[in-house]
Parts: sequence; C-alpha cells; structure tokens
Amino acid sequence: MSERCISNEDLSTTGFSYTLSLINGKYKMTILYTLMEFGVVRFNEMKRYIGSVSYKTLSSTLKELEKDRLVIRKEYPQIPPKVEYSLTERGKSLIPILDGMCEWGDKNRL
Repeated sequence: MSERCISNEDLSTTGFSYTLSLINGKYKMTILYTLMEFGVVRFNEMKRYIGSVSYKTLSSTLKELEKDRLVIRKEYPQIPPKVEYSLTERGKSLIPILDGMCEWGDKNRL
C-alpha cells in the first residue's frame, strides 16, 4: 500500500471542503445552531437572538442557506407578512456536528 503524499492531493475535492463551502460564513453556523435549538424561528426573533447581525446580512445568509437546501423558508399570506425558518432534513443531518461542537465548547471553555 502506497503512502499518500500531500503534493498529489487537492483539498477542494474532499468532503470536508464541500461541507465547509456550505457552512462557511460569519453567521451561517449561528443560524443553523439557532434553528437546531429552537426549531421554527421567525426572522425578527432570529435577529434579536443573534443581535449583532444586520437585517441585510441575515436575509442574504438565510437565502444562501435556503439555496443550499439547509433551511426552509415558509411565508404566510397575511398582513403584516409572517415568515418562518426551519431546518430541512438535509440541514437536520448537520445536528450531530453542531452537537459535537457544543460539547467540545462546553468541555474546553475557559
């Protein structure tokens, strides 16, 4: 069996790189964590919970997560508009990873 050599490898072809491409971004993991913890969340609730994110950034990040099929956006036809977000089944498949990060943080927090 031959040993792998880094000069023959390409990080962009790995599962790690693909996963990172979906969750990389300043607020993506925070949004996914929020939806994991609270299930169905309205836009303004999420904005208040996260705090530091602007409306524009939150909106565009949610659109990216929706495009990547990690988040579902459900709009209700009423006035004022009501929009709720939740994880898709694909998004829910990230829960073990998020749980692992939470456990690690709890154990290693200073």
